[in-house]
Amino acid sequence: MKEFLQNIHASIGDTQLQIITLLVSFAVTFVLGLIVVPILKKLKIGQVVRDDGPQSHLKKTGTPTMGGIIILITSVICSIVIGLKYENMIPVALVTLGFGFIGFIDDFKKLVLKNPKGLSPKLKMIGLFLVSAGFIGYLLATGFTTDMYIPIAKTYITLPIWFYIVFMIFVMLACTNSLNLTDGLDGLAGGVTSIIMIFFMIVAMSWGDTGLSTFSSIVLGSTLGFLLFNIYPAKVFMGDTGSLALGGAFCSVAIMLKIPLVLIIVAGICVLEAVSVILQVSYFKITKGKRLFKMAPFHHHLELSGMKETVIVPLFWLITIILCVIGYFII
Repeated sequence: MKEFLQNIHASIGDTQLQIITLLVSFAVTFVLGLIVVPILKKLKIGQVVRDDGPQSHLKKTGTPTMGGIIILITSVICSIVIGLKYENMIPVALVTLGFGFIGFIDDFKKLVLKNPKGLSPKLKMIGLFLVSAGFIGYLLATGFTTDMYIPIAKTYITLPIWFYIVFMIFVMLACTNSLNLTDGLDGLAGGVTSIIMIFFMIVAMSWGDTGLSTFSSIVLGSTLGFLLFNIYPAKVFMGDTGSLALGGAFCSVAIMLKIPLVLIIVAGICVLEAVSVILQVSYFKITKGKRLFKMAPFHHHLELSGMKETVIVPLFWLITIILCVIGYFII
């Protein structure tokens, strides 16, 4: 198989490879969507909407959820097959699988077993921590250096190994949870992730890392294929299965490219959503019951302030595009 893949790559260029993998993963995801979405609907694995949220969301009750399994299956299988040629695709694919599996357990408990609490926050964080620690441990065990690129300064610094481990695990936990918080409107998390993966695909390609650029194109194609079912009005939601997997995908690529700091810029929308929740909770505790925002994450505050979902999502996509362009030029 490896020799077969080498022969294929020898006959096409890197750019053509990215296009092919993107189109293949897009097509596979679309076909899987046509099969899986009706099954989820038949099994009544549907969304439960909060009563205290925007009233416009009540009509989403019952919409099939856990659709992120479509993205997960396509991304991991395609990456592992092609990873026989580009071995640095395997670790990021396994991170994506690990985070997605934790999300799947949470979704399964909530939606299939009808346990509204799902996987406890403590167990979920332990699972995410173990996947993150395993990934960072693997990198260091295989000779990965602790260099980190500093955007704007355009130079590398070498981190002490203990700080590198702590910081990179923090980055992974922050990415997965912030994208999970972003997944609250039709097409929002999927669109933001697609744009971020385009950024990493271009960066990896321009830096000569065919493996990571190919992985990024696979995740991009899978996410775009899913968006056909997820844009407003959504026929399916990705659930934690998808949001945790996608967060793991782009943060692990950033770490392997040694540019985790650029995530503060390119994933700025996710940062905004996470910070809004932190501020909301902190302000609530400090003021003993008062709220800083009408509702957190921030996209819900905008909705309750009168902005329509169909305006917020394209706006956040546009902001992400601008941030990714900025991110490209500062590195």
